[in-house]
Amino acid sequence: MSLIYIVEDDVNIREIQRYALKNSGFEVQEFGCGKELYKVLDSKLPSLILLDIMLPGEDGLTILRKIRNHQTAAKVPVIMVTAKSTELDKVKGLDLGADDYMAKPFGVMELISRVKALLRRSEGLPEASVLSNGTIELDTEKRRVTVAGEPCELTFKEFELLRMLLVNLGIVLSRDKIMEQVWGFDFEGESRTVDMHIKTLRQKLGNGGKVIKTVRNVGYVMDNL
Repeated sequence: MSLIYIVEDDVNIREIQRYALKNSGFEVQEFGCGKELYKVLDSKLPSLILLDIMLPGEDGLTILRKIRNHQTAAKVPVIMVTAKSTELDKVKGLDLGADDYMAKPFGVMELISRVKALLRRSEGLPEASVLSNGTIELDTEKRRVTVAGEPCELTFKEFELLRMLLVNLGIVLSRDKIMEQVWGFDFEGESRTVDMHIKTLRQKLGNGGKVIKTVRNVGYVMDNL
């Protein structure tokens, strides 16, 4: 059972998060501020941390910075949860090492979907052979993509890009993360390469391509339909 740490000072919001996560089979531990989190971080690591930005004492960005510099917790996935929704806040969080970003208010189903997707990615859990979203369907074994039942011919990189977006439905992916996973560590091209492939992928998917959204100054996200 995956253990989720919730760092949130609003008791009502924390209760909603705890209830949703426990009902989905997760173990949950709650903290009202960074100091409470630090006390247990050395002795017990979670599978994922839900971290609010607006907290008493240290804010969430400061806490995130300390988590990423922590000797054992540096690689724990972190989802930033906050009432702030400006692009600058998103960029700051992602630049400091946040894995995803959710703005309040959010739906319970969205929360669970993002947590599960991020855990799949971080824990290397097996992905389904057929991935779908709306009219888009991707068969990883047959290397086949259809949109509204019609075949869609993609290049190798376009296929891998679409698969990454489908595996991470609703999660904002930075250009760096996309380049690292789709093009590999040794790729020396510019992020413009990602933009051009997204453009051609949208065109080939037709109306289905509208679910791929641009997050300015950050990267891309596929809306979860």
